[in-house]
Amino acid sequence: MSLPVDPSRYLAFMGAMAILAATPGPSNLYAVANGIARGRKAVFLAVAGMNTATLFWYGAAALGLSAVALAFPQAVKAVIVIGALYLVWLAYRALAAGFSPPASDDSHWRAPVTAGGSPYWGAFLVQIANPKMILFFGAVLPPFLDFRRPLPAQFVMFVIATIGLDVIGTLSYGFGGAALAARMTDPRFHRGFSIAVAVVLMAVAALIVSRL
Repeated sequence: MSLPVDPSRYLAFMGAMAILAATPGPSNLYAVANGIARGRKAVFLAVAGMNTATLFWYGAAALGLSAVALAFPQAVKAVIVIGALYLVWLAYRALAAGFSPPASDDSHWRAPVTAGGSPYWGAFLVQIANPKMILFFGAVLPPFLDFRRPLPAQFVMFVIATIGLDVIGTLSYGFGGAALAARMTDPRFHRGFSIAVAVVLMAVAALIVSRL
């Protein structure tokens, strides 16, 4: 009985994914911002949102829609610009929160990284608009696919590896941010991290549009 994926090919894929998951990018930086702003619960929600978007992209790849996206780059650019503008707006809100007095009775700074919406949907939007995902499904994944074997089973194996490693990476980044959240009742720390979160969000926006 043959395996769905050649073991050596699968190990090579996991090595590539481990590097991608550990490298700072839009999703990891957004997890940090959520951890700082809203604590660990928001990190879990953000990770869930990011991986829902990843599943969407896998489904699109399975249906051949990634090729359609690459064939219509202007539509892809529009999605990327919308995502970047959303992050710029969040950076502005974070700065505004930083220059208002922190709530002394709240153990977590409620900076509006996800104000007016859920960390889940904010993270979903960031990952959907992440050019790294288009690059991944257009250039990184195809060489690991073995077209002599059933593709559905291969996609399942690659989904498990991708999401598993992404969860480890984004949770690690997000919990690092959450560890600092308890100090947000200190006015000076509150203001400094408001600026830091705004810078992080602007960096995420810049990374998203860097490949336009």
